[in-house]
Amino acid sequence: MKLDNVKVQLACSSEEYGLVHENELPIKETNPLRPLSPYAVSKVTQDMMGYQYYKSYGTLAFRTRAFNHTGPRRGEIFVTSSFAKQIASIEAGLQPQVISVGNLDARRDFTDVRDTVRAYADILEYGDPGDVYNIATNKTVRIGDMLDILLSMSSVKVKVETDPARLRPSDVPILLGDYSKLNEKTGWNPSIPFEKTMKDLLDYWREKVRP
Repeated sequence: MKLDNVKVQLACSSEEYGLVHENELPIKETNPLRPLSPYAVSKVTQDMMGYQYYKSYGTLAFRTRAFNHTGPRRGEIFVTSSFAKQIASIEAGLQPQVISVGNLDARRDFTDVRDTVRAYADILEYGDPGDVYNIATNKTVRIGDMLDILLSMSSVKVKVETDPARLRPSDVPILLGDYSKLNEKTGWNPSIPFEKTMKDLLDYWREKVRP
């Protein structure tokens, strides 16, 4: 089987940027990579291997650095789904009216997963192999504010408690992406409002936890 025309889309991560200085915001693809977790290091490796295979063997590798993305079916280990599932479980009477949280002051650039997948397809169609593209929205949401948005969509009254196990030893305070390169190359823009993403996510978990 010949693989000459096979395109490889590498779903890398904004976590590769890691420690970002304030004067480097919003983050461009040219920003230094300073990963702060084993996961981030693994994504840098994947990213660089894609570049190396393109340069050495002509592999049609398209590298993407997606900033935080979320939406229905997002795994519960991720913060947006964790909060949504806890709220849905409280509504259903499946857990006490307490939500466990980590760092609420971190700021993240959230893209709806449906927009992210559309960006992947656009990059494979119009992007340059070997190149790298940020997938982002050019704005951030504070994690605590995201929780408030979800709570505003529910009538439950909850107590918010910090769980030390949810605090990272070296958390990245802010990830704000510049997606202008992706836009210029493909015409892509995020289209789904963050509030709709959160509503769809909460409704998904309501259905999921329903007894």
